[in-house]
Amino acid sequence: MSTPPPGFAPLPDPPYYAVIFASLPGASDEGYGAMAEQMAALAAQQPGYIGMESARDGTGFGITVSYWADEAALIAWKAVAKHQLAQQLGKDRWYRHYALRVAKVERQYDGPEGR
Repeated sequence: MSTPPPGFAPLPDPPYYAVIFASLPGASDEGYGAMAEQMAALAAQQPGYIGMESARDGTGFGITVSYWADEAALIAWKAVAKHQLAQQLGKDRWYRHYALRVAKVERQYDGPEGR
């Protein structure tokens, strides 16, 4: 695995899992930035964590993809108490709408040379 450019997660050869979280912000973002930083640091400490990529556009729509070695690792992450608190705060305070999708990555290509 070569070192990816800034912003890209250092990914192993597949298979691995991707948790894709897309969101629209709610009326208040008080405390959101600090919690997001805490969650990124906490996720990175979890067994099976591979990396994360995140982007947000000018309207506030954001996508964060976290990568996990296997399904057991991402299920364990979902059960971490501090992460559960952040999820509830997101539902109660920070998100107007969100969607979470889990996918098993079976192929990947990097570029510009691609496949």
